[in-house]
Amino acid sequence: MALSATLADQVEALGLGEPVAFAAFLGGAPVFALADGTLHFGDGADGRRIPVHEDAAILVAVQDGDRLVTGGDDGRVVATGADGRLELIGEEKGKWIDAVAARGGAVAWTVGKTARARSAKGEAKSLDLSSTSRGLAFFPKGYRLAIAHYGGATLWFPNAGRPETLAWAGSHLDATISPDGRFLVTSMQENALHGWRLADAKHMRMAGYPGKTRSLSWSHDGKWLATSGADACIVWPFSGKDGPMGQAPRECGVRSAIVTCVAFHPAALVVAIGYDDGLVMLTRLTDGSEILVRHPAQDPDRARISALAWDAKGARLAFGAENGEAGVLTLPKG
Repeated sequence: MALSATLADQVEALGLGEPVAFAAFLGGAPVFALADGTLHFGDGADGRRIPVHEDAAILVAVQDGDRLVTGGDDGRVVATGADGRLELIGEEKGKWIDAVAARGGAVAWTVGKTARARSAKGEAKSLDLSSTSRGLAFFPKGYRLAIAHYGGATLWFPNAGRPETLAWAGSHLDATISPDGRFLVTSMQENALHGWRLADAKHMRMAGYPGKTRSLSWSHDGKWLATSGADACIVWPFSGKDGPMGQAPRECGVRSAIVTCVAFHPAALVVAIGYDDGLVMLTRLTDGSEILVRHPAQDPDRARISALAWDAKGARLAFGAENGEAGVLTLPKG
């Protein structure tokens, strides 16, 4: 497939030498979390490396304002600021960190069958789970968490009350909450999404994926959820009271490759899409127009796009791949 419009010449390419686990912008500068436990700050010749998880791999990461919170197979949860300063949030000796979430200075993580939460004031709480968890998300308001696990999800107020369980058979992986707090969506082991309308726990089933959906991104207005796992970016509508039930999803960026990563623009109905052959494109939801950002890799075997991130203004896009290649797109002004 050849795209008629391209921004590939506006991309600064980076060779990071290690698989990219996550990308973000801190203090306006791109940051890449690498599989060898380091963070790469900046682009071009000004880039610098900071060891965060020494002799360990970064397994999970999440951005919280101008901090990047990472969890490694060293059992450490670390917050790194835009200035490169490190703060040890938690340590689980001899274990792997399975999931992390962060919002407003509060941080949560899961390790095995335990979920832990640390408030912005440093108060720590723990919750025993029925099974291991790989999915964790803060609600947009209040100190509340959604935890995905086998058999459904758990809603937890760390400071009060008894946890609430939302049951649905199967293994639930990632968890995400809609920006208005009305819906919880989890990805599942069996190539599907499951959701709940939280007001009454009504179920929402979103199936038909040929692969697992591991990348989820909400539009800035909360009306759309972009997902990976197919030969197109599948975008589900959430504007109605029933979410996507009874409505067909949109397909963006249809190709003969699998979408591995998605990221909605912070202020426009434009979604960045990364594929397993290394291609990156932008597509506009309103009319389906497409713009090439990165050509497919010459060696597609390890070129899977594993990270996408917009800066706060939506003027720059960072991407990274499993083969250590990365780049930063700066959109033309005007």
